[in-house]
Formats: sequence, C-alpha cells, structure tokens
Amino acid sequence: MPRFSNGAFDTAEFLNNNGLGRRIVQLQPKETFFTQGDAADAVFYLQSGRARVTVVSTTGKEATITLLETGDFVGEESIAAVAGLRLSTTTAVTACTALKIMRDEMTRVIRDEHEFSALFLKFLLARSMRMQADLVDQLFNSSEKRLARVLLLMAEFGDPGDTQKLLPKISQETLAEMIGTTRSRVSFFMNKFRKLGFIDYDGRIQVHRSLLNVVLHDQMPDDQVD
Repeated sequence: MPRFSNGAFDTAEFLNNNGLGRRIVQLQPKETFFTQGDAADAVFYLQSGRARVTVVSTTGKEATITLLETGDFVGEESIAAVAGLRLSTTTAVTACTALKIMRDEMTRVIRDEHEFSALFLKFLLARSMRMQADLVDQLFNSSEKRLARVLLLMAEFGDPGDTQKLLPKISQETLAEMIGTTRSRVSFFMNKFRKLGFIDYDGRIQVHRSLLNVVLHDQMPDDQVD
C-alpha cells in the first residue's frame, strides 16, 4: 500500500510497489506485456527496461510505433469510457520490471489523486507531442534522417556533458520497421554513420552526440559513403 504522510498520497510509492489492484511483473526480452486484440484490462508503468509497441495490419504486416523507456505508461486505452480490446502489442526489448495497474484502480487513482493525475496527464501530452513529431518525421524527412532521429531518441541524450550512449540491443529489422524502410537500407546508413564517426557499431550501437548534427542542422557530408 502507498505510504501516507499527513494524509498525502505518495505517487512515487504507489508506482514502485505492489498494492491493492496493482502488482509488479518481470518480463524477459521478447516477452509480451499484452497482445493486440487482448482485453484492455490494465495499464502498465515501466519501472525499468526498454519495450516496443507494434501493430499488425489485417494483411499481417507488422510496424513498430514507438519504443518505451523507464517512466513510461503503456496500455492507456484500457481506461477509456468503454473497456475494449488492445490496439497494439507491447514487447520487452530488454529485461523489464513494470507495475501492472488494473483498470478499476487506475481509474480510481486518476479521479481521486491530483498529483498522480497531473503526472499521468503530463505523460499523455508528451506522448501526443512525440507522436506528432514522429508523423512529421515520417512524412517529410528522408529515411536516413529518420534513422538518425530514432537512434538519438533511443540514446536519450540529456546531460550536456554526455558525448556518447550505448543503446539496448535492437535489430536492424526493428529499426527498419520503425522508420519505414528496408533492412538493407538501414545497414547501409548504419555503415555510413559509423564511417563518419557518428556511431560505433559492433553488435551493440554506441551513439555519439555528433549525430545530432544530422537531425538538427542537416550537416551530412555531400559525398556518399559506400
């Protein structure tokens, strides 16, 4: 149960512990939180790890919508006015620890606890802005620039002093799905970025801050690297 101090609700305590209507779950890489078409009965809060959200078309084609990181919620469709089915599949990319919050408890805490509802609203707004940015990226940018943006988002550069970040293990097929191109094109761009010094790539991808120049300033050398 969450701790109370002078009657105050402790959001951090709620999100990091088991309690009424919620429990901590552990997932291994490639294990699913839920699958498209399942009953939407709970929201998940990612305490640690990385996961990806995918959708499958009626023809069987799979596309990755977004990658999740620590502090993200997923499965928010379960708190719609009328409970329905999952619109997507969420799968662990790395080992994950998550809090599974059942629909009734999630609805209650949003209604009754203003600190929590403010946090959740902030997350939803940030996700909406991210989805708009992803759409603009998909519509107007080259696949090379889209790949650079995805790598930077996964690297999560925050501290100005950070010069490089090691990404969680992710396949070129997944990267290709995320930017709407082929694996061979991703391989070509990855080799190009490596030769230009933007990344190191030997099984795991290490992103250098210099890759920001591709996204922010279009500073890509004119010559094509074979």
